[in-house]
Amino acid sequence: MSIWWSLHLRREAASVPLARRLLIGTMETAGVDPEISYDLSVALSEACANAVEHGGDGGDGTSAVYRVTAYLDGEKCRIEVADSGPGFQHTRELRPARPDAEHGRGLCLIRELADHVHIGPKPGRHGTVVSFDKILKWRDDAPLLAV
Repeated sequence: MSIWWSLHLRREAASVPLARRLLIGTMETAGVDPEISYDLSVALSEACANAVEHGGDGGDGTSAVYRVTAYLDGEKCRIEVADSGPGFQHTRELRPARPDAEHGRGLCLIRELADHVHIGPKPGRHGTVVSFDKILKWRDDAPLLAV
């Protein structure tokens, strides 16, 4: 069983809960374990919030939007959030933010919640792609259980 969807969203704070609700609804309908769904939805929210805050001014005319794509394929869910900003310069390893910091925790949180994370430039253009995946667990009554 495979499910995938892709959204082009405005870089506005109101877009973040929309993407999160769509992901949760998709996973709930498929029968994914609620704890896994929650972890992925929090990670997605963090990636979307970063795209909203940092994903503009890439100079390619599309900086007002970002893209979210989710794939539930077999035993894994993979999520990609791509923006058109100036790009993410991560020349050093991500370090946890100070406990009292108001910013800087999102990417570290994504790394804690997902099994694999990749952060890199958008191929051929300005922008960043944050992709992450997690092995799925299924409810016993899952209607779309992976086979």
